[in-house]
Amino acid sequence: MNVAPAPAASRTRSQPVTVLDVVVPVFNEEIDVEASVRRLYAYLNGQFPYSFRITIADNASTDATPVIARRLAAELPDVAYLRIPQKGRGRALATAWGASAAQVLAYCDVDLSTDLAALLPLVAPLISGHSDLAIGTRLTPASRVVRGPKREFISRAYNLLLRGTLAARFTDAQCGFKAIRADVARRLLPLVEDTGWFFDTELLVLAERCGLRIHEVPVDWIDDPHSSVDIVGTAVADLRGIVRLGHALGAGRLPLHELRRQLGRDPLPVPVAGVPAGLTAQFARFAVIGIVSTLAYLLLYGLLRADLGAFGANLVALVVTAVANTAANRRLTFGVRGRAGATTHQLQGLLVFGLGLALTSGALAALGAWAPAASQPVEMLVLMLANALATALRFVAFRSWIFRGHRAAPSSSPLSQEISA
Repeated sequence: MNVAPAPAASRTRSQPVTVLDVVVPVFNEEIDVEASVRRLYAYLNGQFPYSFRITIADNASTDATPVIARRLAAELPDVAYLRIPQKGRGRALATAWGASAAQVLAYCDVDLSTDLAALLPLVAPLISGHSDLAIGTRLTPASRVVRGPKREFISRAYNLLLRGTLAARFTDAQCGFKAIRADVARRLLPLVEDTGWFFDTELLVLAERCGLRIHEVPVDWIDDPHSSVDIVGTAVADLRGIVRLGHALGAGRLPLHELRRQLGRDPLPVPVAGVPAGLTAQFARFAVIGIVSTLAYLLLYGLLRADLGAFGANLVALVVTAVANTAANRRLTFGVRGRAGATTHQLQGLLVFGLGLALTSGALAALGAWAPAASQPVEMLVLMLANALATALRFVAFRSWIFRGHRAAPSSSPLSQEISA
């Protein structure tokens, strides 16, 4: 049965407690902020069946954004303006959420790239208590996304990197469309250190480690071609955040066990099949993973070369694929399960990665000296051969050093089932 949403005035009287607070973080958005907030307000006022508030969280704007935002807050009921004197999207979200009295806290990017029709499906499981956090995802078959191949690949590579390094199971860490129950936010926000773009990722990883349920909603999403986000700078900051968070988790510095006891949902016991032992089976699996890693490396290198140059693109492509390669081989080739030792294995894998970087960078330098006018296909062929040599040496290092002594039980499922899982 469809229930028509109540007018704003009746919602305010019958629901004195604000159910949803949607935070819109802004920094120098004088062009978009008014149209976006009015569009969001019209949708919530006309289509959303619960009491709401919109909070414009301005993190140190220097243009006319504060003037416009204050005017909107004065004109529109249930719209508030919050000024944060320091920059940082994560800082703006943490401050706004921490000051809110709403039951469910959400945020969306000011460009409203995500279709607002996904807002109610996003927050409904949090209102009902079924889930603890909710995220919009652009990386499922049911999602409909319009954006360029470079951003698409970078997004997928980043989320693959999170799976390999931090054992993340959510599909899309970067979509600017998320929500969290207020009681959960009060417990998790003090643990989140990042104040920038890594804020979302850190929050989600901590939530997973505490055993919280993350609800995912496929979204319709159209890329903003005028986005001012610095992709390279953000990527570097995210890599630093992954290293910092991985080290904190590995060192046991976070009170996750206590939070899991208070908030978490313990996983159901599920039998997990092992992987074949022995050199032949291990090498077969390693070879399949190596082929996929090489293809991913070449694709990422080709996408980034124009922006980062040959050596910069080589470095980024190698880091991403090396981390993913180590994680895949840890699980599929050598049968190492669980998070115990994962950070150490990744650090050891990065040492081996240094050898691959030396080989591929040396190959680039040699090609530049011997054939400075070589075409990009020739350049990529040389890199592919150097990467193949580095891959063979990586297998030796994995078997004789990093995963030495790990032997898995025989498997009853093929490699394709393991990868799809």
